[in-house]
Amino acid sequence: MTTTQSQPQSQPQGQPQGRPQGQTQVMTAVAAMNSALDLEMAADEKVVLLGEDIADPAGGVFKVSKGLSTKYGKHRVRATPIIEQTIVGTAVGLALGGYRPVAEIMFFDFVAMAMDQLVNHAAKFRYMSGGHTPAPITVRTVVGSSRFGAQHAQSLEAWFMHTPGIKVVMPSSPADAKGLLTSCVRDDDPCLFIEHINLAFSRKEEVPVGEYTVPLGKANVLRTGDDATVITYGPQVPVVLAAAERLSADGIEAEVIDLRSLVPLDLETVLGSVARTRRAVVVHEATRFAGPGAEIAAQITEHLFDDLAAPVRRVGGAYVPIPFAQSLNSLPTADDVVAAVTEVTKR
Repeated sequence: MTTTQSQPQSQPQGQPQGRPQGQTQVMTAVAAMNSALDLEMAADEKVVLLGEDIADPAGGVFKVSKGLSTKYGKHRVRATPIIEQTIVGTAVGLALGGYRPVAEIMFFDFVAMAMDQLVNHAAKFRYMSGGHTPAPITVRTVVGSSRFGAQHAQSLEAWFMHTPGIKVVMPSSPADAKGLLTSCVRDDDPCLFIEHINLAFSRKEEVPVGEYTVPLGKANVLRTGDDATVITYGPQVPVVLAAAERLSADGIEAEVIDLRSLVPLDLETVLGSVARTRRAVVVHEATRFAGPGAEIAAQITEHLFDDLAAPVRRVGGAYVPIPFAQSLNSLPTADDVVAAVTEVTKR
């Protein structure tokens, strides 16, 4: 079953993760996710894909499934009508029939159309059957571009963190995108795999060519430091790393943790770091009010109240719908992160 938020996951403390080992190739996140799906479909005929426009020649709006219907057939890569509740509902039925479906929902906002199938059905089957009926469903979805307007850009991960039975994953790099997606497809519980649009094509890095997994519930320490811990994930990772470089120039060394998984949440790594630095800042694009940072800050405070040198700070999106106008930025910036870390280190 899905591990609850209050149960720390086992995670050895260590140095930042190095480059993947073995044969690698420079890939975008889209190419890395395509590789993950290709390898899983080749290894297991029960892995099937379904979603809007995912079959060739389109290969998906963001091209993650490009070439897969040509290679494996349209009976395994099914283009569907524009009806999200049916996409996820069909995935639930396939999972109950022994398949491992990967359902693509074009934008995160549209997952709301399939909340009943995902939250009331997929998330509950294992619990309601005494553990006998898993629901190995992966729902892939995209978030992040204001140019599509307020109904195509909401970060809604906190909704699903609040729902027992669903694992919530958000990669920040091409290699993690491949490794985490592979782990999601193989997992026996429903997984919500959130892809940020800015990661799709903008960043390239060395990614393993063959089978590659990143365990769910294992955070990645990207930068070590002794003055404060900054906990983040997804699209805010490069923002936080840029802020950490600026802080370093001012003599403040921040440790940066990329959670990678929000459920299971790697509290052991987070608490181990904050116990040492005694200061913490949580950063995400989701709205600050009732966002993921609220739970993370509460966990840190409950476990380490007597050790903290300053209250945990949260940096998140403004409590407004994402504006279409590029001039009206509602998301955290490196300036916001620098200000928050500077404040907690002054105490």
